[in-house]
Amino acid sequence: MEYSARRIGKMAFYAKTPSGHDIHMDANESSGGDGSAPAPMEMVMAALMGCTSMDVVSILSKMKVTDYEYWISANYEHAKEHPKVFTSIELVYHFSGKNLPKDKIEKAVTLSQERYCSVSAMLGKTADMSMRIEYEGEEK
Repeated sequence: MEYSARRIGKMAFYAKTPSGHDIHMDANESSGGDGSAPAPMEMVMAALMGCTSMDVVSILSKMKVTDYEYWISANYEHAKEHPKVFTSIELVYHFSGKNLPKDKIEKAVTLSQERYCSVSAMLGKTADMSMRIEYEGEEK
C-alpha cells in the first residue's frame, strides 16, 4: 500500500490514501501555513476518535443495541518540547437514550480500547490513555 502527499501551498499538502481518498492538511499561521485545513496532529486525534467510535458502534450493533445517540470528545496534553507528542489523552464517550444497556456499552468501549482500536494502541505507546463514559439526558 502506498500513501502520497504533494505540497500545494506554503505549508499545505494534499494527500492521497491507498483507498483513493483525498486529504488536505495545513499548518496554522504561527507555523507558516494559512490554516486552510486541519494540522496533522489534529487529524491524528480525529483518527483516534473515529477509530474507537467505529469499533464501539460496530460492537453495539452486533450486541443488537440500536436505540441510542452517541458522540465522543477528547481532552489531551502534549509535550512542551519537540517532538510535541500527545502525553495524556482522555476519551469521553457520550451516550443518550432511554433504557441504555450500560453493561453492553461499557463492554463495547473496553473492547475497543483494549483490543480493537489500532490508533489507540499506537498512541498508547507515548500517551497515558484514559476513558470514561457519560450517560446524558437519560430518561427512565
